[in-house]
Amino acid sequence: MSEVVQKPMVDFPISVLDAKENDEEEPLNNNDNDYASGKLAPEDDNKAPTPIEAETEAPKPSALCCVKNWLVGFYIANSFLILVLAAILLAKAYPPLGAKYLAPRITATWVAVMIIFLLSGIGLKSEELANAFKRLGFNSFVQIFNFFVVSSVTFGFSRLMVEWKVLPQSLADGLTIATSVPITVNMVLVLTKSAGGDEASAIFNAAFGSLIAVFLSPGLVLMYLGVGGFGSVDVGTVFYKLSLRVILPIVVGQIFRKFSKTVVNFVTKHKPKFKKVQEYALVFIVYCVFCRTFEADRDTSVGDIFIMIGLELFLLLSMMVLAWFGLKLCFPNEPKLRVMGLFGCTHKSVAMGIPLINAIYEESPLVGYYTLPLLIWHPMQLVIGTFIAPRLSAFVKREEERLQKNDLSLAEDNSGDNA
Repeated sequence: MSEVVQKPMVDFPISVLDAKENDEEEPLNNNDNDYASGKLAPEDDNKAPTPIEAETEAPKPSALCCVKNWLVGFYIANSFLILVLAAILLAKAYPPLGAKYLAPRITATWVAVMIIFLLSGIGLKSEELANAFKRLGFNSFVQIFNFFVVSSVTFGFSRLMVEWKVLPQSLADGLTIATSVPITVNMVLVLTKSAGGDEASAIFNAAFGSLIAVFLSPGLVLMYLGVGGFGSVDVGTVFYKLSLRVILPIVVGQIFRKFSKTVVNFVTKHKPKFKKVQEYALVFIVYCVFCRTFEADRDTSVGDIFIMIGLELFLLLSMMVLAWFGLKLCFPNEPKLRVMGLFGCTHKSVAMGIPLINAIYEESPLVGYYTLPLLIWHPMQLVIGTFIAPRLSAFVKREEERLQKNDLSLAEDNSGDNA
């Protein structure tokens, strides 16, 4: 009978095949036959695995596992945006749940808002406010541009869009309201650091903007939209409720920060968890807001929303270009300040804006449309900021090298003149 020789399933290296041929020349005992037939395995624990065995022991992850890991990573990086979109879809599916049955006038308007600002008060580094006078001109530029220039340009632009019947009144008002809120905190810090900007200025302007926005943002909205913009609610009542829901929690949070190290250390230790609490509170507010809006069944179309997205992109890019040239004119030899100012002048905070809008317009059925432009502005500024951060970092390095060379040349000229 002819012997059938089976080819090995794996292409072994020549050295391994030579070793196998040498092994076949030696006689096999019973145990060796068992080993060869696969019934037994050699008990050599100290033998190092060959490269082929190592590859066999560590199989590559499957395509399904790779997709799962990518989805998990994408959710972690964009959890707030995904949850907001899910909340809006759920609100559209059954508006009465968040408009009536979850008691939004208590849970969303009072409890969630006060939790957000209490945690903001504990985390607010008010000691950074002492740095205001170190760079008074730059800090004033950032705050004036962010609050007044962006909002006033947007107000005029939105009135023009209403006049030309490009946008409905509700979305145009929402656009003005969105640009009246303060600077983001975390996003500005992260992008400033990534782009090589001045982190100390970012910390100060974020803290100071959040503090004055409690008074300034409602005042700006009242100035642009009038009393009627508050849903025919008494202005004194609005500011009274804001003082209870916003100012009081911030003050209590600051008291904890100053006099209770235990609370501050606990919050710092569990900072990611408290950040999630704030995120979920914001999502709950958004859900209840859109439940009330969808229950009112307004006739704003999807096409109007897409038009508004395009207009917001145009506005944001225009304001960034204007801020960049203004910073170049006022601070030509401060590249790090210019980078921080670019973000600080144009970024708007969802964490501060949504609770403020909800507190001001709690009686208005249009509150969802007033909130929507800010929810669009927020991820848009993140995408643009992430794209330009590496380019700004390279710009800072080039400018610092140029300024250093200029200083050396100037020093050499002075030394030559003295000689």
